[in-house]
Amino acid sequence: MALGTRMFFALLAGVARPLMNVVIGKEWHGLDKLPRDEGFIVVPNHCTEIDPIVVGHMLYNQNIMPHFLAKDGLFKTPVLGAALRGAHQIPVERSGAGAGKSLTAAQEVLDGGGAVVIYPEGTLTRDPELWPMKGRTGAARLALGTGAKVVPVVHWGAQEVFPRYAKGFKVFPRKKVKVVVGDPVDLSEFNGHDADKATLEAMTEKIMDAITALLEELRGEKAPTPRWDPAAHHQSSHGRFVERGADAQAPARDTGAAKTNNTGHDAGTTDKGDVQ
Repeated sequence: MALGTRMFFALLAGVARPLMNVVIGKEWHGLDKLPRDEGFIVVPNHCTEIDPIVVGHMLYNQNIMPHFLAKDGLFKTPVLGAALRGAHQIPVERSGAGAGKSLTAAQEVLDGGGAVVIYPEGTLTRDPELWPMKGRTGAARLALGTGAKVVPVVHWGAQEVFPRYAKGFKVFPRKKVKVVVGDPVDLSEFNGHDADKATLEAMTEKIMDAITALLEELRGEKAPTPRWDPAAHHQSSHGRFVERGADAQAPARDTGAAKTNNTGHDAGTTDKGDVQ
């Protein structure tokens, strides 16, 4: 990584880490499972908008520079955009000729030994109980194209500090956030396969299974089945499905797929980039 990028990370961390340490107690497990001599893909669960701070904090403290895929609109904002560009984060264009540029940029990070963070759900989970929902194929596509290891990382507790689509933080009493790093997902059965729909979806299912199993261990309970599918509940697969500050409760599991979310469809873009 370029010296300028490392210096920018250090500057951001100098501001963010002390704040995180004051607001949130942290408990990290499985850090020895993070690859140290090669680039790799991090696939976390996604239940609150401060997830990238939680995951980024953990990686940076291990001297691993995190590179997130984020929607390209964020890079156009005056302050945040400058910070994202300075830290060499990766913009994602949802459509058009630039849609594949993010994968090229991600591959460059991996080739340089860095960590690329992709939220395979593509946005905050719609699951009523905040379990991982149906995944999208961006992480699988990048893994298949690069051969990079895919490392699941799960966390729990951040949603108490900043609930899904909240307007503000809940800092008192001080919360604890637990983060667990899992073993790389075994995707060897897909080596040499073409990046067709069936292959990418099968890889994505294995990735989501690994994330869910790791989160079950952390939460000490079993995830419901089948996995939440926004399409089955007439929800958009990206963007907010309720207004910020409103009750973000998704339809209950026993309402059936025929009923729609009373907030209607959401035409927004993905919160944290995932490339289909």
